[in-house]
Amino acid sequence: MRLRHHRGRVVHVSHGTDLRPARDLTDVVAQLDAYADDVRSQLDADILGVSLWLPPTLAAALAIDGRARTRLRAELDARGLEVVTLSGLPYAEGGDEGSGIPDWSSPARLEYTLDLARILVDLLPDDAVRGAVTTIGLGLRAGWDTAKEKACSRVLGRLSGGLAEVAWQTGRAVRVGFQPAPGYVLDGSASVAAAFSRLDKDRLGVSLDLANVACTWEDPVAYLDRLHGAGVQVIRATVAAALQAAHPAAAIEALQGYVDSAHPHAVTTPDDGYVDDLAAALRDIPAGPWRVQCHVPLDSQPPAPLTATTEIWRTAIAHLMSGALPGTEYLDIESQGALELAELGLSPPIDLRLPC
Repeated sequence: MRLRHHRGRVVHVSHGTDLRPARDLTDVVAQLDAYADDVRSQLDADILGVSLWLPPTLAAALAIDGRARTRLRAELDARGLEVVTLSGLPYAEGGDEGSGIPDWSSPARLEYTLDLARILVDLLPDDAVRGAVTTIGLGLRAGWDTAKEKACSRVLGRLSGGLAEVAWQTGRAVRVGFQPAPGYVLDGSASVAAAFSRLDKDRLGVSLDLANVACTWEDPVAYLDRLHGAGVQVIRATVAAALQAAHPAAAIEALQGYVDSAHPHAVTTPDDGYVDDLAAALRDIPAGPWRVQCHVPLDSQPPAPLTATTEIWRTAIAHLMSGALPGTEYLDIESQGALELAELGLSPPIDLRLPC
């Protein structure tokens, strides 16, 4: 799905597929069938954008198998789906991140991301000249020492070189967006600006999950302006609201409904407080208010007294779209929220024959 910025530029809107183990191309095609049927029933659009997640072993196989990439592109076309971004955020085959998962101090993360870039250039629509791969915010802040920092610097230098090679070989560019998140090296705007002072800002940027931005407790306009002032590109933005509790002690019962042992949700407070799991926060009750790194569906409200950080994402998107050029080319959004973007500087679906 494509929307038009108020000054005429195209903004691609994609919807991420659910994270399910996809061991081969047959599994991916089955996910595409489920996606197309579900989302097309909600949106009046001939072409739908999808952000695929391909686990590392499948990505490695597709990166060296041109016939398989051709088949995947054909399967996308047959279902009226287009891909301009791939997600490299999860690494584990089942989508769950745990201990031992490689961060950006490891060559394994580099190899995976470059595999995704090589795949993406063959999946892009014919009229698209570039796409993007999203990845983690470098690594977990806990345990990020000088040795990891130096290793990361070397690996990111190789990433820039690998992306340049992909562009030279194919004539299409792929940029990589690092996603800031609570508990990661990249989180608030200061950490992002500092890290990118040493990085290739032409090929590397950030992929902002606006629920994560809410969990920094920074003003979203100030956050975006700081990135812009540091020359950091917002390659993709995920339209999402985080869970919020103004008085956590009075909302314990409601908060317990969001505890997920398989996917822990971090909790942050305005004074830089951080707990990596909502279950732990509910035991200790750090001084609030809280914001919980948990996406609240855009078409619903959490149970009282909880609220969603809806105004954060709305303010951020309005600011990104307020300039002469869109502040990002790619949006990731739930299907229920796509048409809400019209009043924030983006028009309804456009004629897909128009050039990118």
